[in-house]
Amino acid sequence: MPSDNSLEIESSDVIRLIQQFLKENNLLNTLTALQEETTVALNTVDSLESFTSEISQGHWDVVLKTVSQLKVPDKKLMDLYEQVIIELIELKEIGTARTLLRQTTPTQLLRDQYPERYLHLEHILSRTHFDPKEAYPNGVSKEKRRQIIAQALASEVTVVPPSRLLTLLGQAIKFQQQQGMLPADAGYDLFRGTVPVVQAEADDVPSKCYNTIKFPKQQHAESVVFSPNGQYLVTGSADGFIEVWNYLTAKLRKDLVYQAEDNLMGMDTAVLCLNFSKDSEMLASGAQDGKIKVWKIQTGQCLRRYSPAHSAGVTSVAFSPDGSQILSTSFDQTVKIHGLKSGKMLKEFRGHTSYVNYACFSADGTKVISSSSDGHVKIWDLKTTACLQTITPHDGTGTIAGATAQTVLSCFPYPRPNHLLACVKAPTAYMLSMEGDVLRQFTPSDVVQAQAIAQAAAEKTGDATNLGRGNTANVPADLTAVVLSPQAEIVYCLAESNVMYCFYADTGREIKNFKVVEGSEVIGLASHPSSNILAINTADGRVLLFH
Repeated sequence: MPSDNSLEIESSDVIRLIQQFLKENNLLNTLTALQEETTVALNTVDSLESFTSEISQGHWDVVLKTVSQLKVPDKKLMDLYEQVIIELIELKEIGTARTLLRQTTPTQLLRDQYPERYLHLEHILSRTHFDPKEAYPNGVSKEKRRQIIAQALASEVTVVPPSRLLTLLGQAIKFQQQQGMLPADAGYDLFRGTVPVVQAEADDVPSKCYNTIKFPKQQHAESVVFSPNGQYLVTGSADGFIEVWNYLTAKLRKDLVYQAEDNLMGMDTAVLCLNFSKDSEMLASGAQDGKIKVWKIQTGQCLRRYSPAHSAGVTSVAFSPDGSQILSTSFDQTVKIHGLKSGKMLKEFRGHTSYVNYACFSADGTKVISSSSDGHVKIWDLKTTACLQTITPHDGTGTIAGATAQTVLSCFPYPRPNHLLACVKAPTAYMLSMEGDVLRQFTPSDVVQAQAIAQAAAEKTGDATNLGRGNTANVPADLTAVVLSPQAEIVYCLAESNVMYCFYADTGREIKNFKVVEGSEVIGLASHPSSNILAINTADGRVLLFH
């Protein structure tokens, strides 16, 4: 039984919607077959006025064609055919009248159920002349008979607006979009129930906050990620909940049944990292207690648990290109690979001397690239787990922001052979080669200006200590995250000062910068894969959406 708040839909109504679609698209054989198979008749006409007018005017060819697609009681069909045969006799269309009388189903029923009426037609047909009084006894005229038949048949049919099926589907999709149950993208695959992956738009700098996701008091998103197909925006919260959002409306996605029923995906502790499989069907989450879970995004089903995967918090997770393995990093200073099918740890990469903040696969899938608070990026052989290269991002002179190496928050392949993009806990991001050479720096103009002032002051006073970044005034805060635009033409650098710096990837020149939020700490940053949209999560319980 349907629940009190549900809407019960009759299956016969759905069949009629399909029948109308078939009729409007001239698929008449299919329509006939569907009516015979289901015994459900469409019984609609485009215009009731036109239908009755055709009967009143005796346009029987049109009327019979229309009626052939309707389900009409036998008695009313017999009345209709009786009248058509009489009028054909009057027009001296004797051959056609004889065929209808002797070879159609309604007239055969007339013969069996009302033999006197059938014999009356046979008698009229055999006469050499037509006598209206004989044809229409009891003082009933031809016009009156047409009117009676028109009224009888009109009561059997209904009129519905054209394209009813397509209209209802369109209204349903629009309603779901308005309710945050579907992303409001221009395209929608009605058959598969998905939004097609669209071609990435031309890169541009998103600088306007168009919507905000707000979390309950004392809660906030620790991690945020877009799916590769651009359909999902997912957050992982400090309270362990994992939620999927409509990134245009900032509403929870209610088209996902488990979310509509408040059965959210979740971890036991804060969700520190999230990542999708390449096909956007699976989501991996890593938590503060060292556990990892893998989810099926469409159903919310947990496919695999690693309890725990690490002895400390999980700082990043990533799927292998074929989706069969999970790569993870942790505060326990290790990088690990886990089998999705076996549920076991397959490989471990050891060598970092501090927290490992991030790891990913190389573009060709043969290496693992890890970033650590020990100031190093390590490149590992995937098969042997041997460390092939240790890179220390620097300012081009062999040091980074002073004498000591700084925390490397992330380092990932840039879509050009042998190129990496590194985010360091410093005001500058770096484009590196796989061998560790600095190919390009992304330094904010105000940092460059501050460094120039410090350089001049040092030269004037002869105090070499002023050359260090730590002694310059008003230098912007260190970076907290770096991401690429959809076409990889723009590098977005989010600073701890809540300022977003935007650079051309191929030249390192700054395009613009803007303040993203006041009065709160920024935590993370995610870029949409095909649209110029950024999601920024803050410590005060917001996810800011920029375009």
